[in-house]
Amino acid sequence: MKEVYGAKTDKAQWLRFHTQTAGVSLTAQQPYNNVVRTAVEALSAVLGGTNPSTPTPSTRPSRSPASRPPRSRCAPSRCSWRDRRRQRRGPAGRFLVRRAAHRPHRGRRRADLRPDQGRGRRAHPDGQHPIGPITSGILRGIEDGWFTGEIAESAFQYQRALEKGDKRVVGVNVHHGSVTGDLEILRVSHEVEREQVRILGERKARRDDAKVRASLDAMLAAARDGSNMIGPMLEAVRAEATLGEICDALRDEWGVYTEPPGF
Repeated sequence: MKEVYGAKTDKAQWLRFHTQTAGVSLTAQQPYNNVVRTAVEALSAVLGGTNPSTPTPSTRPSRSPASRPPRSRCAPSRCSWRDRRRQRRGPAGRFLVRRAAHRPHRGRRRADLRPDQGRGRRAHPDGQHPIGPITSGILRGIEDGWFTGEIAESAFQYQRALEKGDKRVVGVNVHHGSVTGDLEILRVSHEVEREQVRILGERKARRDDAKVRASLDAMLAAARDGSNMIGPMLEAVRAEATLGEICDALRDEWGVYTEPPGF
């Protein structure tokens, strides 16, 4: 921040970051073990100085294929969300932990941004991209599929280690003899869906469609001339344009992102 972007004060060099605990670490087998897993992850985030943290509901099934029985995915139950809130309050609510989390960290910590810088410099003929080498490098990484490739490779290595037994996960490939009782599963009835569709239809019927269209047109004009889109997009929201309508307008203008194939 100091050397590349010219930050002059300590406050300008602070790193504010959000932490989401690892849903992939959770398992559908023996799911109450997830309470401990998520609590430790939340504590690690707080001690690392995160601001803020969002623990994944601890009894929500994992997205990992090896630890997910068929048809195990669902929305978190009331029990899951209650546990999640308690996990956040537990580690974050202790005086000493709060003090450690908010105390300025001494020494220098530098993220390895060299790959992003390199891509950013290569993305511009003279190596000086107008939005800076790091930001342009991140955008180039998205366009080239570098980030998705890294995520896919990490998932592959995790799955291979799990299947070979190099990584041991309680309830999945070790210590799976104990049995957990049936969990509370959130089931949403079709009546709820139909009622929500009815409410949405009534609200859309009451809004000013001309104002919605004008706000979407203003947003598209900003998208076309490269100006800041936040203001026009907020105006579209205030006019009660739906998220789908906003996305559809931009989708027609910019198209749909397709992940680059890789092997």
